[in-house]
Amino acid sequence: MGRRTLPGILLMMLASAMALRAAAPQMTASKRLAAYAAATPHDAIARLQRQIDAGEVTLTFDPKWGYLPSLLTALKIPASSQSLVYSKTSFQLDKIAPSSPRAIYFGDDVYLGWVLRGTVIEVADVDPALGAVFYTLDQQAQATPKFERQTHNCLQCHDSVLNTGGVPGFVMQSVFIDKFGYPLPSSHDPVSNDRTPLKEKFGGWYVSGTHGADVHMGNVVPTQSVREIGNAQVYIDSLDLKATGNVTDIAPRFNSKMYYRTTSDIVALSLLAHQTSVHNLMTQAAIDAGTPQADASAEALVRGLLFIGEYTLKAPIAGASTFAADFAALGPRDAKGRSLRLLDLKTRLMRYPLSYLIYSEGFAGLPASVKQYVARRVNEVLNGREDRAEFATMSADDRAAVREILRDTMPGFLPVQAHASR
Repeated sequence: MGRRTLPGILLMMLASAMALRAAAPQMTASKRLAAYAAATPHDAIARLQRQIDAGEVTLTFDPKWGYLPSLLTALKIPASSQSLVYSKTSFQLDKIAPSSPRAIYFGDDVYLGWVLRGTVIEVADVDPALGAVFYTLDQQAQATPKFERQTHNCLQCHDSVLNTGGVPGFVMQSVFIDKFGYPLPSSHDPVSNDRTPLKEKFGGWYVSGTHGADVHMGNVVPTQSVREIGNAQVYIDSLDLKATGNVTDIAPRFNSKMYYRTTSDIVALSLLAHQTSVHNLMTQAAIDAGTPQADASAEALVRGLLFIGEYTLKAPIAGASTFAADFAALGPRDAKGRSLRLLDLKTRLMRYPLSYLIYSEGFAGLPASVKQYVARRVNEVLNGREDRAEFATMSADDRAAVREILRDTMPGFLPVQAHASR
């Protein structure tokens, strides 16, 4: 199959998005699902499949890990992004438990799920027209590996108002569990993002790294079943979360020798919460483009990209792997060596408060009207023309730095300003 140019791919994405938006108002939920399933994705996995079929890329099967190492390399996903979740929140839930957590790996647009003794690798990536698109790859050696698209099964959880805002999206949940990994009911919002307080994050996940006096919900594994626990809220209120925090070595807590890495880095987990939320905001903005909800959805995306309302860390956080360095090294950088991928980790996640996802394929494929809205609003904020209180956390120095970084690394995104306010 011949190569397609990026403009050609974006045109196909736009056509798909326009078709779905035009039909959306008349669609029942079942018809919308049918339209989603029938649409042709134009995402990273679809391109990788074409490259495999054409003999341009070879995935190598490893006797221990299956296609995982080769897939990480092909998709340029750092192995240090490994994040381990032991709550039973996957369709392979029968194989997931505190002793055998599910491993998540991620890049800017693609997520992989690997389960110990699992029959498939779970894959999810961002299609700007469709939102999250889901695939599986059989964990058996094949002459020509084939990604199988998944729709109905995955969308039971990945397309709901509570989990994803009602669009095909990504979910990072934080839940306390019983000894088997089954979630317990709780009064907090289980879906995490960068605005979620640390004390409500990472339930059902292993967390390696330090975070000072603040607490999180990770690393908590009870010895009782749901029935034995009884009143879940009474049990939750009795937990001492300080005792399960600031753990730098999680290897003794599960069958770590069977995993590609022995960490579940707190920095990786924090970025995972940020970008799953922003990806969903991108999808909502794309779906709503050209409708009465267009500006509201695009404004929500602007706020997500600018980290408006981000939780302020009570103490610095530090991971227990090479992830922070691996992530920051990806760039791009401006003439002064600055990058939107530089981490702060003292009081906030990023050194410069504009998301690196502005460089992502998901953002590049958004409708022109959405990108124009985002560019205009970001420009207003960076030039001091936004005086609402929630935007006041961005200092004049930060605004100037982000403006300069964008002009060096994303030419043409911001309009030229004769005099920029500091």
